[in-house]
Amino acid sequence: MKPRVLVVDDEPGVRKALRRGLTAEGMEVVVTADGHDALRLARTGTFDVLLLDIMVPGLSGYRVLERLRDEGVPTPVLLISAKDGEVDQADGLDLGADGYLVKPFSFVVLVAQVRAVLRRSGERRGAGPLRLGPLVVDRDTRTVRWHDEPVPFSPREFALLEVLAGRPGTVVTKDELLRAVWGDEQAATRNVVEVYVGYVRRRLEAAGAHGVVRTVRGHGYVASDPDTVPGGEAGAGPSADAVRPT
Repeated sequence: MKPRVLVVDDEPGVRKALRRGLTAEGMEVVVTADGHDALRLARTGTFDVLLLDIMVPGLSGYRVLERLRDEGVPTPVLLISAKDGEVDQADGLDLGADGYLVKPFSFVVLVAQVRAVLRRSGERRGAGPLRLGPLVVDRDTRTVRWHDEPVPFSPREFALLEVLAGRPGTVVTKDELLRAVWGDEQAATRNVVEVYVGYVRRRLEAAGAHGVVRTVRGHGYVASDPDTVPGGEAGAGPSADAVRPT
């Protein structure tokens, strides 16, 4: 799977440039301009690195970082700011940032820092829980909970849900699921993927978790918090007309 990067910046030009540039570097990029939205997205634990501007509306980058570290979210964070003072940088690092970039910055340097923190966090990657609202997929214990109640899953079903929950709001194709869950596109068929998605959906719905996993016609499957209505850049995804729950 591609590294997932959350870009938080209130400047449309910066968001557009970073999305385009990092995508070209082989990364999956989600962008938002709001601190509260950034905190909600980062809490899912599904990103490999955050590029976090300090001056964003709703909740400052400092506060987003502070809350993430207080809640035990270990995702690496690179702070971005027009402030180049030593005190500003020290404050960010003291709060738990993994790096600090001053605007205007070199894209080459930014990519190098992103890849550096990805390498350093490589050993931790894949550990810890994934959260989609009340749904918790715990990758350490290989268990699933809905509103703190356990939901039974077979190992293969868990692996499939783990992939989908690890890329919330993003369409995952059948071929990607074949590679991630079965290890080889030749090890199973697309029909088998459909069957196991059905198993996963029935497990969730039996526990009351309706609408977590949806089908995107002609593309694949997407997992998301059923109580959250995607909107704006951060929630950009398939239109409602393209999604069906079957």
